[in-house]
Amino acid sequence: MYWFKNAIIYRLTKNLDWSDSTLQQSLTANEYHPCSQSDMSKFGWTKPLRESEALYFSNDKQILLLAHKEDKILPSPVIKQELDERVRQLEEKENRKLKKTEKQALKDDVVAMLLPRAFSKHQQTAIWINTETNLIYVNVASYKRAEDTLALLRKSLGSLPVVPLAFANEPAIVMTDWLVQQKIPSFFTALDEGELKAADNQGIIRCKNQDLESEEILSHLQKDKFISKLLLEWEEHLSFVLNDDGTLKRLKFADNIREKNDDILKEDVAQRFDADFLLMTGELAKLTEHLLDEFGGEKIK
Repeated sequence: MYWFKNAIIYRLTKNLDWSDSTLQQSLTANEYHPCSQSDMSKFGWTKPLRESEALYFSNDKQILLLAHKEDKILPSPVIKQELDERVRQLEEKENRKLKKTEKQALKDDVVAMLLPRAFSKHQQTAIWINTETNLIYVNVASYKRAEDTLALLRKSLGSLPVVPLAFANEPAIVMTDWLVQQKIPSFFTALDEGELKAADNQGIIRCKNQDLESEEILSHLQKDKFISKLLLEWEEHLSFVLNDDGTLKRLKFADNIREKNDDILKEDVAQRFDADFLLMTGELAKLTEHLLDEFGGEKIK
């Protein structure tokens, strides 16, 4: 199962058709296939559950997609070395300097020659679609990678009207108040790691193995600094870093959560996958509810 390690959350602004037949057909048009000898990269959908032929996994209004990206690795020094040698030989042979367009043509030939021998870098990105709440969670740490994956989904579906989930109250201000006024929600515990940022973004203090409720930290917060990142624990469910842009990073589910389905036999791969998926999505959905409550709901556009 793809236990999420990060979550960038998006709000679907319109209802879409998530029926099985429509979804499978839409994803198939952009299914991942390995790079051929002449391909630099491939990006498409692959099976979340290997035992199934479906390019998606779904249960109880929850859908899991898995995007697969393959990039051929051609180090620039290797290309340059081969190119320089070809340019040198041709210039000596013709007793003239090659034009820029001629060098580019030679470079294209070099790349085509090296591609079949290049190594591939593989990267998979999981997307969880909660069709009940119309929220989409992307298991990545960067917006760039999230947007690339959503662009693939948009291409597959024909339309994907989404915006990043935004809270009514600024997380930086709320998290700062939690510490300054010592009113952290009862279900959260502030751990020993965080980041303080000045209002003008010029000064940043990164804390690790540090009591964030100490006098030293509070003195910074009472002046001109805000909490921009905070490591939190949600009771005995999971720990995570909450960022001031509302993204969740370094999600770590507690052992007692991950072991809840250990009574399912290892041979029952599909059943365990299904159980773990519902368990994980249930936990993250509840955590999202807590965050929305604490930050005053969603920001109205």
